[in-house]
Amino acid sequence: MIKDPDLDHPIHDLIARRWSPYAFADRSVPVAELRSLFEAARWAPSSFNEQPWAYFLAPREDAEAFRRMLSCLTEGNQRWAKGVPVLALATVRTSFSTKETPNPTALHDLGLASAMLVMEATSRGLVVHQMAGILPDRIAEVYRLPAGVEAKTALAIGYRGDPQAVPEKYRQRDLTRRTRRPLPAFVYGAAWGIPSPMLDDGTNGDSS
Repeated sequence: MIKDPDLDHPIHDLIARRWSPYAFADRSVPVAELRSLFEAARWAPSSFNEQPWAYFLAPREDAEAFRRMLSCLTEGNQRWAKGVPVLALATVRTSFSTKETPNPTALHDLGLASAMLVMEATSRGLVVHQMAGILPDRIAEVYRLPAGVEAKTALAIGYRGDPQAVPEKYRQRDLTRRTRRPLPAFVYGAAWGIPSPMLDDGTNGDSS
């Protein structure tokens, strides 16, 4: 059974329940649900409302589209993603559309859009596994990406499956409790590496 994370402070249930599994159920995702996921991404904030993201979508029911997209993943990701209900690719335009100058927050904004998508998915009982293991050059060729647009991540979308149905290597990852660095490791105050005083609640005497 997949274990909930150990929280140090209360957070919204959607964030606590979010999970990136390898095991997906053999169950199609209704088109209406997918539309709502990308509607959530659509309403993500972005610098100057640039909305620099674009997604490609391939449900497994469309065998040829799914095969093409699967071939754009690294071999390791292809091994487990071949059975997921839906694959998507996330791309980003690296320059502002109106000025053709570099957009320094483009990747940040793509991340926000995908985070919105993931939270919407979680609220609907879906799971999303994002992947950095893609083949950007192949994606650019297969999907005819224009200059200034880059592929950054892939997403597997569906319903949580039984970890016992995936190879041992992935099963253990699905069954291991999620962990994160504690707040003092990344929330700083006076200088790099010095935890913010707000993190010291007086109960442990040392915020490090």
